[in-house]
Amino acid sequence: MFSLAHLSDVHFGPLRLAAALRNFQLKRYIGYSSWRLQRRNLHDPVIAQAIADDIKAATPDHIAFTGDMVNLAAWEEFPLAAKWIALLGSPEELTFVPGNHDCYVTCPWEQCLSHLAPWMTSDFKVQGAETNAWVATPFPFVRLRKNIALIGLSSGEPQPLYRAGGRLGPVQLEALSTLLRDLRQRGYARVVLIHHPPLPGLASWRKALEDAASLRDVLAKEGAELVLHGHNHQHMVNPLQTPYGTCHAVGVPSASMGPTLLYPPASWYFYRIERQNGRWQTNVTVRSFDSQSQKVAAASEFTLST
Repeated sequence: MFSLAHLSDVHFGPLRLAAALRNFQLKRYIGYSSWRLQRRNLHDPVIAQAIADDIKAATPDHIAFTGDMVNLAAWEEFPLAAKWIALLGSPEELTFVPGNHDCYVTCPWEQCLSHLAPWMTSDFKVQGAETNAWVATPFPFVRLRKNIALIGLSSGEPQPLYRAGGRLGPVQLEALSTLLRDLRQRGYARVVLIHHPPLPGLASWRKALEDAASLRDVLAKEGAELVLHGHNHQHMVNPLQTPYGTCHAVGVPSASMGPTLLYPPASWYFYRIERQNGRWQTNVTVRSFDSQSQKVAAASEFTLST
């Protein structure tokens, strides 16, 4: 059995006005205004730390973090983000993929996402992996842990004003198709990590993955055991039938969400993955922050099978 913790959308704060004004970009400043007026009342760093402490207490074999660690892709956010992630798990213990807020605006690699690069490296060179101006580590990447293959995708790229969508592009999709086929033939359980919901219709047009239909087609053809994502700040489980069994797309709420009627409370998912009778079975425990007790506790459990 392999145990995997999954969290997403920490949106680490607090956020200084100076961070938005330095290396000024209009979207960054508008994003700061949104954070000041609304988002700072939703995302609580104290709750995020409670989630992190609960994950560490569970001692999972590995931790998957599916993006949106920061808010505005401001230069000063990334060193602080790296320190926070390092306390949660070393690069060997934790895998990170970027979200739209981590790529909120164009930002030099050296000043921004390079701080998180140790958690986005591959165990081997992936044929056809690509880089770009803001993510200079190759995607997709693969990390092999026991009989589990963690496949990291980057859907984050700078978007126009008031857009929060994402895109993989044909290069990542083609490389992913080859990886899924190869890793299936080698007997691995394939766990794909992406920030945006991976199937069409799971997010509004403003927030959706542009090529979700193409990603669905790749998954439907080659199969995968799990696709883990964040972005919507909701509990989400969506099955996709493939020739090799059911692929389950699972989304988690924000790991820093405070009490609100808009979204479920901060949560993380604890997966226990094992092979049984020729199928991969995943037992899932949802652990959520309770505002009354100020503690993280088990909220529900369910089982997914391919």
